[in-house]
Amino acid sequence: MMASLTKPNCSSSEIHDINVVKAQYYSFNISRRLHHHCKQPPFFAKKVIAEMISTFILVFVTCGAGALSKSEPSMVSQLGASAASGLVVTVMIYAVGHISGAHMNPAVTFAFAVESHFPWIQVPFYVAGQLFGATMASLVLRQLLSSMTEDLGTTTPSDTAAKALVMELVVTFCMMFVTCAVATDVKANGELAGLAVGSAVCVTSILAGPISGGSMNPARTLGPAVVSNKYDSLWVYIIGPLLGTLSGARCYSFIRITTTSEEEQQQQIASSDPNPIKTNALENV
Repeated sequence: MMASLTKPNCSSSEIHDINVVKAQYYSFNISRRLHHHCKQPPFFAKKVIAEMISTFILVFVTCGAGALSKSEPSMVSQLGASAASGLVVTVMIYAVGHISGAHMNPAVTFAFAVESHFPWIQVPFYVAGQLFGATMASLVLRQLLSSMTEDLGTTTPSDTAAKALVMELVVTFCMMFVTCAVATDVKANGELAGLAVGSAVCVTSILAGPISGGSMNPARTLGPAVVSNKYDSLWVYIIGPLLGTLSGARCYSFIRITTTSEEEQQQQIASSDPNPIKTNALENV
């Protein structure tokens, strides 16, 4: 469920450096390109830690609210659990979006890499941080909620796995479409990115909750599943979000309006001698 905040052409230490991405495709010096691929940007460890912490908070809130909603509806309603999911996404985007991009979601990270908005070499580190944060949050929830419920907010289909798969694909598509619009397009209002993405998560969770649980995030499902040892239809919550984010990102890339000046600017940057450790951020999600 997460997303990125920083806009293109912003001065920042973000790892989503356009030079890093473009160097992967336009550098003709093979030895230099291999050297660049093996190096990580400054403060990269802090960025991974930011992803781990933000994913921890995301899973702690969403799974905790989900578990209480199932066991004690009078304490936390389904609507309240959906609102909590959207609000925590908004909060974390504004909290760490300028540091790591606040992806908090392996499917989002993967989709950005496919769309050349994020370097492939950094994907495993981000995903590892996200999964670790989700697992730690689930362990804490197990200790805190053990006297109230055995449920840790694990997402499982309420009907067939096929229906849950379609629901996860559609709601994740919606979330990623909005994310790409506000986080990767220079024409969009980046200041409202956190609010827009969080609202998308909240609205889609209200619909998806009763059918699939409204995960939209493999880490949010895997963490509680591992800790509670419940793997029912786990594949739904991996394949669905991956297909949803890929299709959402691709769809927005198709309808994006790019002016000639912007294309020329990107070509100039790509044809220059890039240093993958420096300069401007492209996107975070």
